[in-house]
Amino acid sequence: MLFTLLRRAIVPQTGQKSGIADRFTFQCFSLSMRIMMKPMTQSPLNIFRTVLEWRTFRSTLPPDQFMAFVPTMGALHEGHGSLVKLAGEIAGRGGHVCASIFVNPTQFGPGEDFTRYPRPLAADVELLTKWGAQSLFAPEGEEMYPHNEPAVTVDPGPMADILEGAIRPGHFRGVCTVVAKLLHIIAPTHLLLGQKDFQQQLILCRMVMDFNFPLEVITVPTVREPDGLAMSSRNRYLNADDRAKATAIYDGLQRAAAQIHSGQRDAAVVCRTIRETIAGTGLSVDYALACHPETLQPHEPLIQGPCLLLAAARAGSTRLIDNVMA
Repeated sequence: MLFTLLRRAIVPQTGQKSGIADRFTFQCFSLSMRIMMKPMTQSPLNIFRTVLEWRTFRSTLPPDQFMAFVPTMGALHEGHGSLVKLAGEIAGRGGHVCASIFVNPTQFGPGEDFTRYPRPLAADVELLTKWGAQSLFAPEGEEMYPHNEPAVTVDPGPMADILEGAIRPGHFRGVCTVVAKLLHIIAPTHLLLGQKDFQQQLILCRMVMDFNFPLEVITVPTVREPDGLAMSSRNRYLNADDRAKATAIYDGLQRAAAQIHSGQRDAAVVCRTIRETIAGTGLSVDYALACHPETLQPHEPLIQGPCLLLAAARAGSTRLIDNVMA
């Protein structure tokens, strides 16, 4: 059996307690190897390019049917595959699995890689079909933003001003805005997100809770290459030398986690281990932190309670992020 840690954020029903502890819990689930590894039964993938097309189709489905949704920007890899396959298990025999592909311009800043972001739609369709998705919502830019820039956007709150938000101002406003639109369009019962983008999924969980979206959020553990590098669509930017160096990010996180497990509680020591391991290969480190997994506030000076280790670094012109629970 393969054991994974899934983080679930459930929108409370009327009459339920409203404390953070009631809404955000960590639970350990046993997932059989067949979920992650088995070939999925292939069937034709329904592709929708407009909101009207999708909503017309959505209206034909039973109103009580599970709808498991995996939003992506395409350039798919096995990390996305784990989300889609788990979505199929959640939806069940009578449910529906929908993925989206949309390279969202509002979450890219000036000088970032929006124009060169890979868009291999035909290959992505093949993968989604193989993984068992039943529908794909793949709109053009003008379909999602008919007036170019949205006049009304979603404020992601103060958590969006730290870490990735500090380095990429406006990024999470764009993420929250597009995901809110997608949830409104798709109307899923379950939303599946990846743990690699930990800050993003935490902000989206809070958005779902604060806006009372009637759905359950499931965060799925990071899928890694055999050498430990977290799978990412941007990995394809790496040349051979930078690809080899990039494994130092996970290596540094693992070393720091081992220190914590051995009793080290000095946050500065743990963070220095991450930073020095990564920088020792020649990568440029943006940050290396030990934080609380619900608030992303740094542990300092001592690590007390749950600890999430985060790192962001640049390999050549490619920026990579990763995290591990310690």
